[in-house]
Amino acid sequence: VQLVESGGGLVQPGGSLRISCAASRFTFSSYVMSWYRQAPGKERELVAVISSDGGSTNYADSVKGRFTISRDNAKNTVYLQMNSLKPEDTAVYYCNAYRILSSFWGQGTQVTVSS
Repeated sequence: VQLVESGGGLVQPGGSLRISCAASRFTFSSYVMSWYRQAPGKERELVAVISSDGGSTNYADSVKGRFTISRDNAKNTVYLQMNSLKPEDTAVYYCNAYRILSSFWGQGTQVTVSS
């Protein structure tokens, strides 16, 4: 099982960034996929969730209207489009794959929002 995040980096406040999570060695299309983030000194928090078929999404209130989660089951990849970024969005972003009795994590990608 492998989840590999990419696309993180440094962006100015108000800017945009898209991060990706490529999955392999498991049946990606049968898993709910999520993005979490963890800022220094804080607990890991749920950012966005997407159902296995992509038909349903949910977001944390702090990112609603700014972030969009999507997935491409043909490419075994989940995305997080982040717009209107704020300094408080700075964190390591992790993707998670979940179904009953099974959960996997990626290694994370750093997103830093700073001028």
